[in-house]
Amino acid sequence: MIDAEVLRLRRLRDIALRTRALGNYLDSESVADRSVFARSAVACWTVARIATGRLRAHPYLSYQRGPNRLQSMADRLFASLLGLSARRSNRPLSVYGEQLQTVAREVDDVRALTWSPDLSDALGRMQIQIRRLANELELGAYTEAGGTALPRVVAAARPEPGGSLDDLAVETSWPYLAI
Repeated sequence: MIDAEVLRLRRLRDIALRTRALGNYLDSESVADRSVFARSAVACWTVARIATGRLRAHPYLSYQRGPNRLQSMADRLFASLLGLSARRSNRPLSVYGEQLQTVAREVDDVRALTWSPDLSDALGRMQIQIRRLANELELGAYTEAGGTALPRVVAAARPEPGGSLDDLAVETSWPYLAI
């Protein structure tokens, strides 16, 4: 592991822990039993644990250090200020969605630039989970802003424009497309 990868992993861990603190703060007054804030806070905690585990496996002692207490206090202060602002403006889902997108971008960067297949695999699983949560937050933020929540439906089949494939083959002049 090189110095640049260590810096990327530390940045990923710090952003994930900051987002987790915000999720815990916003989840404190959440009514739902298993809210999206709690689920995404768990996902951010898992990302931070993956990064910390990879850093602790490094042979140099100076690379193995974790986040200090001052950093965690600053994260809680940041989370409380941002969470209070989000609640007062009545848009906690959109604010938290932006923070989760930041975590998703950092996971993308670390996964794209790592040489370790184990780390890439673990971050890939978390990437899928974070994207699902981000889509849920995006839909919630849209309804929070006053929009109507419409489910995203993918068309299973679409009608053929002409008739049959034989009609399409006759109309084209390309010899390798004639069926």
